Amino acid sequence: MNIKLDENMGSLRVATLLRLAGHDVATVREQGLVSTSDEELIDICRSEARCLVTTDRGFGNRLKYQPSKYRGIIVVRLPPSPVFEDYRAVTETLIAGLEAADVTGKLWIVRQGNIQEYQDIEVKDEDK
Repeated sequence: MNIKLDENMGSLRVATLLRLAGHDVATVREQGLVSTSDEELIDICRSEARCLVTTDRGFGNRLKYQPSKYRGIIVVRLPPSPVFEDYRAVTETLIAGLEAADVTGKLWIVRQGNIQEYQDIEVKDEDK
């Protein structure tokens, strides 16, 4: 899987764990994209055919960021004041999930030991 780690997930250790699991990982920090707007970042992910991995809960808004338009959006949920062990555990959950299923066109919310999967919200004609 081609992955883009957002700056809030950009730990070298997290990138290394994903790379060791066989994923092609680019980070916002490595690419000089720190402080890029959410809209620009998700557009870059789409143009690079990369799945975004972030802790930014805003990307979980399926009306604004319709999962079917992207290679995948993964929002990682961590405890308050996370330590590396928290990042490692959730990254292991993510790696196992990527081995078992395809995130393309979906939103995943990943917590240690748990992945919730979502697709687009269907908007009724009267809601448009």
